[in-house]
Amino acid sequence: MNDVKARVRKFRDDRDWSQFHTPENIAKAINIEAGELLEHFLWDNKFDKEEVSDELADVMVYCLHMADCLGVDIEDIINKKMDKNEAKYPVDKAKGTSKKYTEL
Repeated sequence: MNDVKARVRKFRDDRDWSQFHTPENIAKAINIEAGELLEHFLWDNKFDKEEVSDELADVMVYCLHMADCLGVDIEDIINKKMDKNEAKYPVDKAKGTSKKYTEL
């Protein structure tokens, strides 16, 4: 993952694009790319795996940019969020159900 992060940063830095990477702009970009990902599932569940993978990669690249912009470590924030999720969704209550934690 470190090689991927370095490659994404180099791509951005070589083009001097970090000047445009405010939290607001990156949040918008994540949302736009997520919309493009969702578009592949608009009318049915038939999709081109390569095209969907490209859109997923775009979302993830912008998430890497957001982490850089905020100065947070991706692994750290994911682990912290997983700790919260595990507390909200204990296996004995959440297994096999799609209910929100407030309904368990």
